[in-house]
Amino acid sequence: MLSEERQRRILSLVKTKNFVDISELVKATDASEATVRRDLHILVAAGKIRRVRGGASDVRSALNPEKDSVPFHTVATISSAAKKAIGRMAASIVEDGDVIGLDAGTTVASMCEFLIDRPVTIVTTSLAVVRALETSQKLEIIVSGGVVRPSYQSLVGYQATHTLEHVRIDKSFVGTSGIAVDGSVLDTTASEVPIKQAFMKSSRRTFLLADADKFPGTGFLKVADIKDFDTLITNKAAKKLEMLNDTEVEVMFA
Repeated sequence: MLSEERQRRILSLVKTKNFVDISELVKATDASEATVRRDLHILVAAGKIRRVRGGASDVRSALNPEKDSVPFHTVATISSAAKKAIGRMAASIVEDGDVIGLDAGTTVASMCEFLIDRPVTIVTTSLAVVRALETSQKLEIIVSGGVVRPSYQSLVGYQATHTLEHVRIDKSFVGTSGIAVDGSVLDTTASEVPIKQAFMKSSRRTFLLADADKFPGTGFLKVADIKDFDTLITNKAAKKLEMLNDTEVEVMFA
C-alpha cells in the first residue's frame, strides 16, 4: 500500500471512530508499527489528526469533547463510601503550603470536603472541584482553562495541558477507570488521557486513587503503567493486586 493511500485510510478511521490505537492501525493498513508511527507524524504535522498516547484522535475532538454515557454526578454515587474513605486518606497526605493537582475523577473530587479549610494551592481541570471549594477563605485555586466537557464537568484540550505543563506541583492526585492485570492504568476518554499525563509530568509525587471496583474496572486507553505512580490509595476491599509485585509503588488502604 502506498504511503498516500495508507494515510488516507488512517485519517478515515480516525475521523470515523474519533480514536484509534496503534495496533488497530497496523492491522488496517497491513504496515509495520514503525511505518504507522511515521504516517501519524506526517498527519499530525499537517494538522489532520491529534496524537495521543497509544494512538491518534480526531482534531475535532479538541473542540467537541466526548460526551459521557454516565454523567459525573451519577458516577460520583457509585461506591461513594469507598471513594469518601480514599478521599479522606488522600487529603491527609497534603501538607499546609503544598501545591496539589486534582484531576477530574470522582474519587479525586471526594477529597474536597477534607481540603476546604486547608492553606494549600490547588491546580485543577475539574469544575466540580472548583464549585466544591470556591467558598474557602484559606486555599487558592488555579483553574487550567480549556474546553468544557459538560457531562463530566471537566476541562480538556490544548489550553488545559499547556497550563499543566507550565506549573510545578508538589503532589498530584489522579483517578482511573480501571487498572488492568498487566499494570496498565486506563481511561475511557481520549481527551482526558493527555490531561492525566500532564499532571504526572508536572508533579514531584503522583498518587493514583482507585477503589476496589477499578481492579480491573473499565477503559481501553492507556494513561501510564502502575509503576509510574509513587503511591496507590485504594480501599481494603481491593484484591488481586499482583500487578504491584516487583514495583516500588507504595500502597495505602483507606
